[in-house]
Amino acid sequence: MLPLATFAATAAIGVGKSIAGSVTESLAKPGAAASGPNAAKLRKTATDFESMFLESSLDRMTQSEGTEGPLGENGTGGGVWRSMLTKEYAQQIVKSGGVGIADQVFREMMKLQGASGGGNG
Repeated sequence: MLPLATFAATAAIGVGKSIAGSVTESLAKPGAAASGPNAAKLRKTATDFESMFLESSLDRMTQSEGTEGPLGENGTGGGVWRSMLTKEYAQQIVKSGGVGIADQVFREMMKLQGASGGGNG
């Protein structure tokens, strides 16, 4: 189970770096508008973050101690199956509107962009 925790932590760091990179790129452009390509890029980053968060949460929720059932370990294949299944569940939840994490992250990134790029934030 420890390798999954390490994987989740690594994924979280990667998404965090992606968000930081997107914000930095947006802030580096003087007079960047709050819509258009920058907003689309920030929205995608926020959505990716929500998907990663949900995937991590669902993975933790579907862990089992036993080997029976469709989500049991059943050797290497069971872990891979569960990983793919939770990823798909997370993507479908986000596609259907998500749980609001992406919207909040997007708003915060837009605030950061407005405060640094607009000069009158």
